[in-house]
Amino acid sequence: MVFANTAGRRVTVRVPDARADLTADQVSAAMNQIITAGIFTSSGGDLVNQVSARVVTTDAVELVV
Repeated sequence: MVFANTAGRRVTVRVPDARADLTADQVSAAMNQIITAGIFTSSGGDLVNQVSARVVTTDAVELVV
């Protein structure tokens, strides 16, 4: 999840092992809760706006050598 802080800089919050079936509405609601509750702050101030969000998946293929 990427937020903007009071200084206008981007702040990234990563959630390890997030569910893969999350909807955009669910993530947006969670981001709004984070902003409203003031859970995180940064060197540029509090988080004030949503910028973007994405789910990153990684596939590993074992190679026999």
